[in-house]
Amino acid sequence: MSRLALTHPLHLVIGLTLWSLWFVAIYGGLSVACAVAPPAPQQGALTAINVVLGLLTAATTALLAWLAWACLQMARDEMGRPRFVAAVSAGLYLFSAVATLFVGIPVIGVPPCL
Repeated sequence: MSRLALTHPLHLVIGLTLWSLWFVAIYGGLSVACAVAPPAPQQGALTAINVVLGLLTAATTALLAWLAWACLQMARDEMGRPRFVAAVSAGLYLFSAVATLFVGIPVIGVPPCL
C-alpha cells in the first residue's frame, strides 16, 4: 500500500475535513454524554466528559500540527506546483490546528452540560 504524498492536492482539503470531523465529534459527543449521564454541576470543569474532550482535542491538534510541519518540510525540498501544494497545505493544516485549539480551549475551564 502506498501512502499519499504530501504534495498531492488532496492535502488541500484534508486539514479542514479533519477539523470538521473533530468539531462534529466533540459537540455530538458532548450532547450525547450530557443527555445520557450529565455530571453534577458541583464538579466544575474537571469531569470525565471534559477529560475525554480535552484528550481528543490534544490528539487532533497534534496530528494537524505534525501534518503542517511535514508539509512545510516537503515544500522546502520541492519546486513548482508540488511546492505550492505542500506550502498551501501546510498553511491550511496550521489554520486547522489553531482553530481546533481555539474551539477546544474552553474544555479546560467551562463545566460541561450547562
